[in-house]
Amino acid sequence: MCNFVRDERVSRVSETLTNTLQYRSDGPKDAPVLVVGPSLGTTWHMWDRQIPELAKTWRVVRFDLPGHGGAPASPAHSVAELADRLIATLDGLGVQRFGYAGCSIGGAIGADLALRHPHRLASLALVAAAPRFGTADEYRQRGVIVRTNGMDPMARSAPERWFTPAYAAAQPAIVEWAVQMVRTTDPACYIAACEALAAFDVRAELGRITVPTLALVGAEDRVTGPGDARTLVAGIPGAGLAVVPGAAHLAPVEQPGAVTDLLVRHFSTAWQPAPDSTTGLTAMPAPAPVTPMAPHAPATPMAPHAPATPVAPPAPVPPLAPPAPSAPFAPEAPAETAAPALDRRAPDQPAEVEPHAVPDAYERGMKIRREVLGDAHVDAETAGTDAFGRDFDELTTRHAWGEVWAREGLDRRTRAAVALAALASGGHLDELASHTRAALRAGLTPDEIKEVLLQTGVYCGAPAASAAFRVAGAVIREETTPRG
Repeated sequence: MCNFVRDERVSRVSETLTNTLQYRSDGPKDAPVLVVGPSLGTTWHMWDRQIPELAKTWRVVRFDLPGHGGAPASPAHSVAELADRLIATLDGLGVQRFGYAGCSIGGAIGADLALRHPHRLASLALVAAAPRFGTADEYRQRGVIVRTNGMDPMARSAPERWFTPAYAAAQPAIVEWAVQMVRTTDPACYIAACEALAAFDVRAELGRITVPTLALVGAEDRVTGPGDARTLVAGIPGAGLAVVPGAAHLAPVEQPGAVTDLLVRHFSTAWQPAPDSTTGLTAMPAPAPVTPMAPHAPATPMAPHAPATPVAPPAPVPPLAPPAPSAPFAPEAPAETAAPALDRRAPDQPAEVEPHAVPDAYERGMKIRREVLGDAHVDAETAGTDAFGRDFDELTTRHAWGEVWAREGLDRRTRAAVALAALASGGHLDELASHTRAALRAGLTPDEIKEVLLQTGVYCGAPAASAAFRVAGAVIREETTPRG
C-alpha cells in the first residue's frame, strides 16, 4: 500500500505510487473545486499570486508534473497519461466535479479532460495553450538537447521563452527563480513531457469540447501566441478569448492581477451544472458573483513541504520589484460571434467520445515515419517524390514503416540501432544521417551511437565504419549543440 504525506494543505505522493500527482490544496474545504495546472518546467508556485483571491471562493487544488518541484520522477509519456493521473488524484480526494485552468502543457491536459471526461468539468480556462504545440520536431529536439547536455540549456533559455524582455530586465529575482526551477527538474520527466507535447494534436477534435471555455494568452507570447488562442476559440463552440497586454508565456506570473481578474470573472459566470441524468453526480451550483478585487500584494511564501527524495523544496515566486504601469486590457469577443467574451451557451449534455477507426498500414506507416524521421524530413521527401517514384514511396511507407517498424517485437530504440548498423554497413550515408537524427530522438545517446558504429566496424569493415563516423559525428554535433 502507498501512503500520502499530508499536512492541511500539501500532499506529496509517495515514490512508489505512480498513477497520481503531487498536489496542494488551498481554500475552504466545502467550496467548489478549481484545479490549476502548471506549464512545462514550472511548479505549482507559478500560481502563487492567483491563490489569495481564488481561494476566497474556490477550493484550489494545484499539482506538479512528474519530476517537477521535487515530485516523484515517474515519467508520463503522453498528455492523456498526465490527465489520467490527475483524475486518479482527484478521485483520491473525493472530487468528482471541478473547474480547471491550465497553462501550456497544463492547458493541453485541460483540453484532454474536456474531450475524454467532459462530465467531470464545470468550466475550463486554457492559458498560453494551443491545439498543437509548435512542431513535433522542435519538442523532440528539446529532448535530444536535455539527454545530451542536461537541464542547463533549458534553464538558461527559460526566461527568454517565458517573459517579455522588459519584465526580465526589471525582475532579476524572478528570472533567477525561473532558471533554478527548470534546472532542478528531473531530465527524464522533462524529456517525457516534451514527447507528450510532440504527439499532442487535438485540432480536429476542438468541436467536441462542450465545456464553457476561456482561451487566455499573453499578447507577447512567442511560444503559444494569440494566433494559437484564436485557433482554440474558432474551434471550440462558444469559447471566449482574452489577450493580456505586457505578458509573454507565463502570463500568471508576469501579469498576475490581470490574469486573476479574468479567471475569477470566467469561473464566476461560466460554471456549468453537472448533468442529473444517469451519472449519479450531484449538480454543483455556480459560485456567487465576486466583487472587484483589491490590488494584489506579493504572495506570502508557503511553508516548504517534506520532500520524498533529498531535494530542496521548490521556491515560491519572489516578491515583485515595483512594476511599470501597464495598459488596460479587455477580453476579446469569441471569434465569428458578436457575444461578449464571457457570454457562452451551456451545452445540454456532455459530449460522447467516439471511438477512432483503426488506421490502415499506410496511415500507420506515415505516422511512424514522421515520429521517427521528423516532419521536416518527411515533408521534404514527399515533396521531392514525382509521379514516377510515388508508388515506391507508398510501398515503403506501407510495408517498411506501417508493418515492420510497427511490430512490437523490438522497441523503437533497438530498431533505431539496427537501422544505423545496416545503413553504415551498406554505405548508405544520406540515409545514415537522417537515421542518426532519428536515433537521437528515439533516446539513443551519442555514446550509444558510437558503440553501434564500433560494433559495425568490427563485423562490416573499417572503411564503412570510418565513413559512418564522419557522417554521424557531424549530425550529433549539430543536433546536440544548444541553440541560441
